[in-house]
Amino acid sequence: MSVTPAAASTPDSLETPLARAAAVPVPPADSLVGRFPLQAHPRPATDAERAQALTDLHFGRVFTDHMAHARWTREGGWAEHAVVPFGDLTLSPAAAVLHYAQEVFEGIKAYRHADGSIWTFRPRYNAARMNLSARRMAIPELPEEDFIASLVDLVRADAEWVPSGEGESLYLRPYAFASEAFLGVHAASTIDYYVIASPSGAYFTHGLQPISIWVSQDYHRAGRGGTGFAKTGGNYASSLLPQQEADAEGCDQVCFLDDVTEKNLEELGGMNVMVVDADGTVRTPQLTGTILEGNTRSAIIRLLKDSGRRVVEETIPLESLLEDISSGKVREVFACGTAAVVVPLGRLKGRGFDVAIEGSEVTHEIYERLTGIQYGRLEDPYNWMYRLV
Repeated sequence: MSVTPAAASTPDSLETPLARAAAVPVPPADSLVGRFPLQAHPRPATDAERAQALTDLHFGRVFTDHMAHARWTREGGWAEHAVVPFGDLTLSPAAAVLHYAQEVFEGIKAYRHADGSIWTFRPRYNAARMNLSARRMAIPELPEEDFIASLVDLVRADAEWVPSGEGESLYLRPYAFASEAFLGVHAASTIDYYVIASPSGAYFTHGLQPISIWVSQDYHRAGRGGTGFAKTGGNYASSLLPQQEADAEGCDQVCFLDDVTEKNLEELGGMNVMVVDADGTVRTPQLTGTILEGNTRSAIIRLLKDSGRRVVEETIPLESLLEDISSGKVREVFACGTAAVVVPLGRLKGRGFDVAIEGSEVTHEIYERLTGIQYGRLEDPYNWMYRLV
């Protein structure tokens, strides 16, 4: 399914190409299994090693026994599909990704339900978004069902690594990069695709406790016509220096303003932002091509609208937001993304301002509803969940 980046005039995230892609039914996992045949690890982790890893969970620190892999070449297209032992990669020092950052990635989770089954959340959305990112980075698209099959085969190989505690999951990181060895500014003719998996606890160890935000007024995450809508490493690399600035200011995360007026909210380094007004309206920055169209953002908008709340995607000037927080017109602000799900923002700080935000009622409601669906505790009326095992 071909999708194009959302334009600045996009009126409704429920009708974007990515949202429509997510609604296309996915064939049952049993019909996809085996597209990435298993090459079993000769020395997998012992039961004791795996038990220790599942007890001492940290986000993205420990990895499972296997990883999915495929390779694209200009002559042969996508081939070499397999689930192989997890291990270090061998790359030429001239590999194009190291010099020109031709790379895309995704983030998606596998959840263990109470009956032991393992599910994931809206996988075709991630598959379509990865292809959207790939087109922007001149990387060949991986067929959406092959993307999903790589998750199926990897999770089935490493099912024992999926934790079962509250808020725990197996974080899956699909990514593709230019592995051809050359020095020259052009698209690579060899691309490697991998999926690695990490058993993880909550992204923020303090759970739903409010976090503090430094609003960067000197740096921008992305520019118009650039790669802001794509999930590519350069966007995150550009956030690291301002994140250090946020750390120095005693803040947990950094929030970026737009690159044109330098006055309007865009997103955090890795999460979308939503504002809750006193009348119950929820506002979020509209998709302008510089903001990542989050899967969690899209799902939350659907949940809010279907619960009767008014949701508005619009330009949100920082100055008016600060005034509305002070006057009480804004009751809460929260961020959302795959890794963290949702987290309330309790403080906005920047040059010349430092304001507290007390509310988190809607944030908690959304967290309970969305995670209830993801972990199988609540009904899934949207068929968002997809059974892997």
